[in-house]
Amino acid sequence: MKKKILIMAGGFSKEREISLKTAQGVNKALVKKKYLTKICEPDGNLIKTLRNFKPNVVFNALHGRYGEDGYIQSLLESEKIKYTHSGVLASAIAIDKEISKKIFIKNKILTPKYFKFIFKKKINNNKLINKVKKQLGFPVVIKPFNEGSSVAVHICDKSNFIYNLLKLSEYKEIMIEKYIPGREIQVAILGKKKLGAIELKPKRKFYDYQAKYNANAKTKHIIPVEINKKYLDKVMEIALNAHKAIGCRGVTRSDFKFYNNKFYLLEINTQPGMTSLSLVPEIANYNKISFIQLIEWMIKDASINR
Repeated sequence: MKKKILIMAGGFSKEREISLKTAQGVNKALVKKKYLTKICEPDGNLIKTLRNFKPNVVFNALHGRYGEDGYIQSLLESEKIKYTHSGVLASAIAIDKEISKKIFIKNKILTPKYFKFIFKKKINNNKLINKVKKQLGFPVVIKPFNEGSSVAVHICDKSNFIYNLLKLSEYKEIMIEKYIPGREIQVAILGKKKLGAIELKPKRKFYDYQAKYNANAKTKHIIPVEINKKYLDKVMEIALNAHKAIGCRGVTRSDFKFYNNKFYLLEINTQPGMTSLSLVPEIANYNKISFIQLIEWMIKDASINR
């Protein structure tokens, strides 16, 4: 008898649309294989739905806050229901860009320099600009500490820095990070295995939300990555080390910049997308792992106490 799979999707984050697309793709693949499935929102009826449906596994297709920050994971742990992707602690660490950076640094993984900015009633523009120039140098990247899919990320030079900064005032705290030019390379890890890498050449300024999820953005995907094997082996080893250092489980995708023969780890994603434009399924497919094989691996890998 095939397992009952509850696909948790939607949610309250700014990545809701992508979460629903992921769920639709996963559901379609599982239904074809005769699994009994149900797509569920993490709303006020969630506990009731879990107890009534009694899934063998929850496939966590949520993205962003409340879905990949340890919140839902802790709820599933309390209900003793097996779930996919990383556990409570690893999820909470990975979505917090500052904490994960500190772990990268502790493990000698190169990552761009940054400092934290806390919004106050009044910003001293000149003082802040001088601090950026002295500590990081322009251009810089500004972004929230706990969003995914490049939501609310801006590349700024001195002329538009304050303007873009004020757009993020709803977040109270943001990261101001040194901008690293160079090639964009993403690496997928599957459990304890280095699954593969892909290079992205976005037509847009960088691989932002639109470049990731809008086919009209025409981001070029290059696989295999055209790079010396020793560098390819190195970036995949760094990604695996980061996966282990954070304590991740299941599938992760690490985002790198390659500049002056060095790899800079930008962040690690504990719940990468599974849409038609998503990178992990593409990397898996290149390595002769079909979409349904990838999903079934994740279901088999699901557990509690992750």
